[in-house]
Amino acid sequence: MGKAEMQGTNAVQMATGVVLGGLLALGVELMILLLGSLAVSNGILKEDAAPQLTAAACVLGCFGGGLLACARWKSKRLLGGLAAGAVCYLLILAVGLLMSDELVLGVQALVELAGCLCGGALAGMLGGGRRKKRGSGRKK
Repeated sequence: MGKAEMQGTNAVQMATGVVLGGLLALGVELMILLLGSLAVSNGILKEDAAPQLTAAACVLGCFGGGLLACARWKSKRLLGGLAAGAVCYLLILAVGLLMSDELVLGVQALVELAGCLCGGALAGMLGGGRRKKRGSGRKK
């Protein structure tokens, strides 16, 4: 296998990781929001906590999706985590556009964007591969 074929394979693997990471992030986020809505309906949480719950769901979902994306990237894992967070945010926007007739970008949309990117970046920083330990600079 040539170098060009190897790079093409890596690019496909990286893109697949980002898409799967974004879908996983969206699924985790929706599950957290479902549990949050159950907590609100049972009186455990107040309705005023919805924006904070949404931001936390974005961070946690994109952290999980970013870890999946980073597992498929051999290098530049921070970029992979951020890409998975961006894909998740775009999926959120697409679902929101399908549910309503117009696209409304307000403060809550910026909070969701920040949450998605922060969760993905956190996964990129913490989900790195094993690093080799360097010995002390002295030879014995």
